[in-house]
Amino acid sequence: MGRGKLRIYLGAAPGVGKTYAMLSEAHRRVERGTDCVVAFVEHHDRPRTEVMLHGLEAVRRRELEYRGTVFTEMDIDAVLERRPTVALVDELAHTNVPGSRNAKRWQDVEELLKAGIEVVSTVNIQHLESLGDVVESITGVRQQETVPDEIVRRADQIELVDMSPQALRRRMAHGNVYKPDKVDAALSHYFRPGNLTALRELALLWVADRVDEYLQQYRGEHNIRSTWQARERIVVGLTGGPEGRTLIRRAARMAAKGSGSEILAVYIARSDGLTAASPKELTVQRTLVEDLGGTFHHVIGDDIPSALLEFARGVNATQIVLGSSRRKTWQYIFGPGVGATVARESGPDLDVHIVTHEEAAKGRGLPVARGARLGRSRIVWGWLAGVAAPILLSVLLTALHNTPGLANDVLLFLFLTVLAALLGGLRPALASAAVGSLLLNFYFTPPTHTLTVSDPKNLVAIVIFFAVAVSVASVVDLAARRTHQASRLRAESEILSFLAGSVLRGETTLDALLERVRETFSMESVALLERVSDVEPWTRAGSVGPHPVDRPESADVDMPVGDHMALALSGRVLPAEDRRVLAAFAAQAAVVLDRQRLVGEAEQARALAEGNRIRTALLAAVSHDLRTPLASIKASVTSLRSDDVEWSEEDQAELLEGIEHGADRLDHLVGNLLDMSRLQTGTVTPLMREIDLDEVVPWALGGVPENSVELDIPESLPMVAVDPGLLERAVANIVENAVKYSPEGRHVTVAASALGARVEVRVVDRGPGVPDDAKDRIFEPFQRHGDAPRGAGVGLGLAVARGFVDAMGGTLAAEDTPGGGLTMVLTLTVASGREPVRPEPPARSLT
Repeated sequence: MGRGKLRIYLGAAPGVGKTYAMLSEAHRRVERGTDCVVAFVEHHDRPRTEVMLHGLEAVRRRELEYRGTVFTEMDIDAVLERRPTVALVDELAHTNVPGSRNAKRWQDVEELLKAGIEVVSTVNIQHLESLGDVVESITGVRQQETVPDEIVRRADQIELVDMSPQALRRRMAHGNVYKPDKVDAALSHYFRPGNLTALRELALLWVADRVDEYLQQYRGEHNIRSTWQARERIVVGLTGGPEGRTLIRRAARMAAKGSGSEILAVYIARSDGLTAASPKELTVQRTLVEDLGGTFHHVIGDDIPSALLEFARGVNATQIVLGSSRRKTWQYIFGPGVGATVARESGPDLDVHIVTHEEAAKGRGLPVARGARLGRSRIVWGWLAGVAAPILLSVLLTALHNTPGLANDVLLFLFLTVLAALLGGLRPALASAAVGSLLLNFYFTPPTHTLTVSDPKNLVAIVIFFAVAVSVASVVDLAARRTHQASRLRAESEILSFLAGSVLRGETTLDALLERVRETFSMESVALLERVSDVEPWTRAGSVGPHPVDRPESADVDMPVGDHMALALSGRVLPAEDRRVLAAFAAQAAVVLDRQRLVGEAEQARALAEGNRIRTALLAAVSHDLRTPLASIKASVTSLRSDDVEWSEEDQAELLEGIEHGADRLDHLVGNLLDMSRLQTGTVTPLMREIDLDEVVPWALGGVPENSVELDIPESLPMVAVDPGLLERAVANIVENAVKYSPEGRHVTVAASALGARVEVRVVDRGPGVPDDAKDRIFEPFQRHGDAPRGAGVGLGLAVARGFVDAMGGTLAAEDTPGGGLTMVLTLTVASGREPVRPEPPARSLT
């Protein structure tokens, strides 16, 4: 029995029609004779969805009682007993009621798939586990019900159910998604056009990435090396020269012409030491690529054209952008260049664009900085020019009837010696001088074909030739060495200059610096190790690359930094001349580490300074507000104790009422001050437990006048996980603030509703409202927006409320009230043991 197939309808938001599409597919399969049943589908009282259930066989649900309420869940045993060909299972990310066999519905689906049953399911993009933080940053709502990405990614088919934000909002306004009394709140909160547009983009991009994964997998399984131009991928070849910025911008303009195009900038470095490019220029180009939405890649390869084409084909690129060569005309005698080679070998599946720039044909401004180490190809050519070329020249000259003469023959052999020195260095040149001397003696000095010299003048000529050849070869080799050394020192100076500048400016993090070390020296991994003393074990302060070492002794190269710190590199053994630059990197790494730790200490000091500022502001702010109720109490008590005046019972009652009112104000102020102090010092520890809102919210209204608040807390709301005491204080402060700013005769509305895995409490007033730029500022301590018509305070009520709500894992935000005023939205998490009561649509709309 094989594993069943999984088909998923993916949507960007509730209401786009995932369940409707799934039921439509079920009807098509039933018409074709497929055994298809409804294992669990939630229609949320949506008429059109409910109609689609007609004509489909439904498997009985399992009833579970939890906390006095009966819930229904999918009955896995009943589905397995029925053994249909296809089972419809709605809401893949749903959390099952406690007492179920599995905690999550996707685990139920896994059981059905293992039993060989094909499953068709639905899920929204916001319920994917990897996108939780992204969705929260967009919508301000943390999704509690999630499904692992791998479960959705393993689906045999993923179909995107798409709808424009405008069309979805119209569908909601017509009452096709939520009940009319829930539409306004939904449209003004979660279903704003910006939220829906961002969620739609997330869904489209996620599906596009999955399609790309399937395409890459198919190409790999069928060993397809040619490029399939299903998506424009533009590879930009960088040399580290100044023309790189022009190429990147040109590629960005090309990518902008096609939706979904991708830019990949690649720099290919040789594997034999320091890179030839300017690190500063490469960093600038990397930043430019990332700012334009592309990616930067660092590849090691000695054959640059082959490495570039291999990379392009590996990422299924469609276009390659290269710059015109910076070489001068005479330099083309060494080869056609990278651009021409790539264009010749790219084949019909890759378009190569050669872009002109200001640096074209001006010469390479960044010489290869590899010391005196020559490449293998140059050494081979040097030996050929020094040994094989003199032999071929001898054969050519002896074949001529009229030889050019001994003097010209000596000059020709001397040219080959100089050429051997230029190509292969001193040793091929010395070999060329020796071979040339023997050939001149044997073939061109009488008597020929012998090693004897009859004429002393010819002997002197051969000796002078050998001496001049050796001298010229030595000078040429010395000049070449000095050129290479100068190039290397220039590369080193650029690296060290940029390194010092970036560290001093604070632009380089430790990881970025270690990555620079890894790229510069072509290493596999780099780690900065430290220990407290000589007897303590080593610990990694930072590392990059796979499998970093834990001890300096295990590394291929280690560079001590002081007594208890070392930079450890793995990948290859560095030559001695590279260790000087490595030592500078190691010293800078220690500086960066110290700076990061100092920044951390500075943040702690800043926090302490902020605490001192708060305490200073506290003393300044309460100097009046604390003394005012004290003065009122003092005056009333003094009047009552006065023997000069005979107070009536009404006057005494009024004075006592003033004392009570002042004491209440004083108690409220002191309570807020103590709460703010606890929040600032981080000593608020919520005692979380499950509770109904109607047990807490009414108690929070004791401090406001009667008939000033309208309360709407449905009994069907799910329980929430909160600290009752903190929640009561938070709601009391919010309501008191709303009542204080509401006009006379207008009530403050406190309403609650369930939406997915959260409960929202909305406190609505019809006061003057708050501008958008001040909505966050009103939650800061000692902030009072506008004039309070009634009452007074130090501006701590909303700050304390938000602090308490944050401590309980909820959110508190301010919104405009339609028609004028301010709405405070308090969002709480549904208790894990209880789900919203069905069939209330908003309570299940996001699951």
